[in-house]
Amino acid sequence: MDPNVFDDVLRTVRDFVRGEVVPAEDEIERTDAIPQRLREAAAGMGLFGFALPEEHGGLGLSMSEDVRLAMELGYAVPAFRSMFGTNNGIAGQVIVKYGTEEQQKRWLPRLAAGEAIASFALTEDGAGSDPSSVKTKAVRDEGGTSRSSEAESGGEYVLSGAKRFITNAPHADVLVVFARTDSNVEAHKGISVFLVETGLDGVRIGPPNAKMGQAGAHTAEVFFDDARVPASALVGGEEGTGFSAAMSSLTRGRLHIAAICVGLAGRIVEESVRFAAQAEQGGEPISRFQLVQALLAESQAEYYAGRSMVLEAAREYDSGADTRLAPSCAKLFCSEMVSRVADRAVQVHGGSGYMRGVPAERFYRDARVFRIYEGTSEIQKLIIAKQLLRQFS
Repeated sequence: MDPNVFDDVLRTVRDFVRGEVVPAEDEIERTDAIPQRLREAAAGMGLFGFALPEEHGGLGLSMSEDVRLAMELGYAVPAFRSMFGTNNGIAGQVIVKYGTEEQQKRWLPRLAAGEAIASFALTEDGAGSDPSSVKTKAVRDEGGTSRSSEAESGGEYVLSGAKRFITNAPHADVLVVFARTDSNVEAHKGISVFLVETGLDGVRIGPPNAKMGQAGAHTAEVFFDDARVPASALVGGEEGTGFSAAMSSLTRGRLHIAAICVGLAGRIVEESVRFAAQAEQGGEPISRFQLVQALLAESQAEYYAGRSMVLEAAREYDSGADTRLAPSCAKLFCSEMVSRVADRAVQVHGGSGYMRGVPAERFYRDARVFRIYEGTSEIQKLIIAKQLLRQFS
């Protein structure tokens, strides 16, 4: 994107997040929902498709632009970004990178406009950070029993299994589903990916999960009870590409999540500094106490380190110099970093930081999940180590 245009986009989003989303945070926490006015405004700004190609109605941001935007989005409650995160990220990118031309034309313009929501249905009981353990099955039925012309012309796949913790599943129009199509090859080679519409018979979405934090962002279980999908739903029209599609989308997603963590850390530091400068103990601001200053300094230093890491990792991602090691390093460091920053914020606030209704308490709960989803910290460590050791294998 033209740098001047992108600067305008960034400025518009920054003003909107701070002027409209932040004032609505208590409402989002209370209602466990993003207000419709914010959803419509986000769609109008192109946020449902900021990382999708321009030819399909998106903004087509590079990774370097993506992370700068993510830092602005991360300033507010994570649920706001989560509302359109799967369209741009792990779900949408599968269609961008692996979908057929027909699949891209059908779904990407709708995703970019916010007219449809896509969910990334990978995780299941016993298969989370390791996609090769997927047990959900998709069995080819050449004849097909569906009345659709697509099924009659190309056969169907019958899906059976269940997914869990699927972000935006309660609102999804299409699920990017990873299922095993071949049990006779190496585990990671027998996985395929399908675009499954949520209205199909045999597709059932469970109730939203009750979570520790991130009110307004919804996850749920998804069940496939012999759900029949047309062969045209097979992403790329080729079996066996599911593992590669998952890894590719997750890699970009991890760098995006790292940037969200940076944005949230910056907000938490601001809240901590403001409180320290205003709260008094013994007749003077607690900001005068050196141990409080140390907490603030540690958080600021880590925030700055995370920001620098993400920007450099994004630059290397765009150049092709590093599309695997750096994203995992950034995701590991920044997700752990924001949890430490949130913990210090509660300490700076003292008893107030433990009370509901105080941003520090809410962000402490919101930040915890970043160390888990899109690859746990432990998985990131394994990826990093394997990449480092490849030169000696």
